[in-house]
Amino acid sequence: MTTPCLQNAWSVHEAELRNYLRHRLGDAAEADDLLHDLFLKVWRQGEAFCAIANPRAWLFEVARNLIVDRRRKVHRHDPLPDEIASTEPEEIAVDALASCLPRVLAELSAEDREAIVLCDLGDMTQARFAELKGLSLPGAKSRVQRARRHLRERMSQACQVRFDEAGRVCCFVPRPPLPAPASAGADEEPGG
Repeated sequence: MTTPCLQNAWSVHEAELRNYLRHRLGDAAEADDLLHDLFLKVWRQGEAFCAIANPRAWLFEVARNLIVDRRRKVHRHDPLPDEIASTEPEEIAVDALASCLPRVLAELSAEDREAIVLCDLGDMTQARFAELKGLSLPGAKSRVQRARRHLRERMSQACQVRFDEAGRVCCFVPRPPLPAPASAGADEEPGG
């Protein structure tokens, strides 16, 4: 059962909503389907619809959301073109390059390593880093930028990173991992 305020709002705005949907979708049948869906959403509001301060604005907002939802469903099933590779070569190279990172990080100064580990690999903001280190925010940003530059230079040298014509990582020479640190007393006989 529909309320009088709902019936009134629908009769006043239905034609305008239909035109809006047809214009946005470019397909009269699809627009009529969405108009029906919109009416069902309005009808489900029942008495609550009467409390809406601007029914026209509410109706158009719901209509717009229905269009967005419909387009998401349609595009979700669009096949990808054949020319799109399943994995970009750059992603493979960058992922593999991550194997160089522990070695190169260990070769950075303690100050640079700390900035990279806390701000780039960790989730610390540069503002928090500034507080922690007793620096001004510009000073902390400068330190992080300098550490990034040193890391990039070291990665380029140590791992022989090369870039393609677009400036993307294309290849590199992997570095062997750091040897595991010897634990204290590892050479001693057990129990002695």
